[in-house]
Amino acid sequence: MSDTPRAEPPAARPQATPSAGVAVPSREDAASVPRPASLVDERGTLIERLGIAVTHVSAELAVGTMPVAGNTQPFGLLHGGATAALAETLGSYAAVAHAGPGRAAVGIELNATHHRSARAGTVTGTARAVHLGRTLATYEVVVEDEDGRRLCTARLTCMLVDAR
Repeated sequence: MSDTPRAEPPAARPQATPSAGVAVPSREDAASVPRPASLVDERGTLIERLGIAVTHVSAELAVGTMPVAGNTQPFGLLHGGATAALAETLGSYAAVAHAGPGRAAVGIELNATHHRSARAGTVTGTARAVHLGRTLATYEVVVEDEDGRRLCTARLTCMLVDAR
């Protein structure tokens, strides 16, 4: 385990403002729990194909999980592209929450450093705001395995634009 304590995400709050936390239902609960209007339909997207489940979204923090199974490269390790997709998904959701009504977030830069591999289980990504500006939002995304070991550190910058 790393020397740094693993932060637990804050409890979900009802959405009151664009930057307020919003709980996102799990896939199992999605049929019975109404999704917030600010979130998009994930059916048929890469998010669904990778099995990403976003569990918390606010402007400052987004948390989600992804299974390793089905997201590996030919050598049986978690694919770096799948990890990058998890990072971009979480940072983008948080950036949209920061952007607010009538605005959208467009990823303009993503980098990822892969520290160790995973062969099984579920990974958890946590996107924390580094910069929340009027036109740009930047997030550091840490992806950890079930034992809290850091697998990847990514940084995503999104440009905030008017929605079409």
